[in-house]
Amino acid sequence: MQPANPANPANPANPANRTDPTGPTDPTDPTDPAPGPRLAEPPAGPATDLSLSRIARARSVIPACFLDTPQYEDELLNTALGRRVTVKLETGNPIRSFKGRGVALALADLPAGSTVVCASSGNFGQAVAYLGRDLGLTVVVYAPAPLNPSKCARMVAFGAEVIEVAGPDAHPAAAAAAAASGAALLVDGVPPAIAEGAGTIAEELARAGRFDAVVVPVGDGSLITGVAAWLRAHAPDTRIVGVNPAAAPTMFRALAAGEPVTTTPASAFAEGITVTRARPESLARVRALVDEIVLVTEAELRSAMGLVARHLSVLAEPAGAAGIAAIAAGKVAGDRLATLVTGANPNPGGPG
Repeated sequence: MQPANPANPANPANPANRTDPTGPTDPTDPTDPAPGPRLAEPPAGPATDLSLSRIARARSVIPACFLDTPQYEDELLNTALGRRVTVKLETGNPIRSFKGRGVALALADLPAGSTVVCASSGNFGQAVAYLGRDLGLTVVVYAPAPLNPSKCARMVAFGAEVIEVAGPDAHPAAAAAAAASGAALLVDGVPPAIAEGAGTIAEELARAGRFDAVVVPVGDGSLITGVAAWLRAHAPDTRIVGVNPAAAPTMFRALAAGEPVTTTPASAFAEGITVTRARPESLARVRALVDEIVLVTEAELRSAMGLVARHLSVLAEPAGAAGIAAIAAGKVAGDRLATLVTGANPNPGGPG
């Protein structure tokens, strides 16, 4: 039986807990509002290390092909889901996912000729490879085996060296290689810039009006925390709901425990949001900004992929359809919702 999904009790952004309507603050950023009262037991450290002004500046750094992506309501999809849902398509770009936004900001200050090492199951690695090539960087991606051959081919095409390692987590190998060579290590979910780049999505979504909830797939957490940081300041009544695969409920369990926990995935079907352990930096942001995380089953993901294909003509991978899966399964309350389809690199040799 799937566990219950209570609202994040430690989140100052929850309507029941929120006393400061101005949203998250960055004490080092003079453009952010002054901090308001917090909970008696807030997350460790500052409420957030994400900056609204850096989210605004990100638009000047992110290549145009990743910005102002299509967002609209599809009438037949609305009928199938039983409510109004604005869908934002983060698939019509060279890497077929949102990842280019945050990676562009994270790599912006590295000098040409530098080497960057990362761990990725494919979409993050594609972003690092694509943007690194344009910046004159050498990119090495460590990937958990077996790797989606489509994602591998695209990383190689963008100029990356791809090294497959055994096991579900390639980060230790990437970290060791970076330490040994002196290369820069880029870890998804850790640098604020990755989340801040993703926060530009929220500014674009807000042009469509107010939503009862925004529903976001959650892997390492950069996407949802960047989106939430902007919405907390500009649409504080909108609920932020994350989606984990039931087979890899890593952030769900970390949020419940209040600390990172190691999860052994039962399946890598939704490989794009399958991680083994939440990063402390990302978990702190999730605790401060996200209302709840819900779980979706493989069957629900498969059904959502079908809805996306039929009504949006997008061949989404399982992770890319997670938001639609949660809405279709009735796991998100509200009459007017928004979600993202991000990740259109399905595994041609397997389910994910």
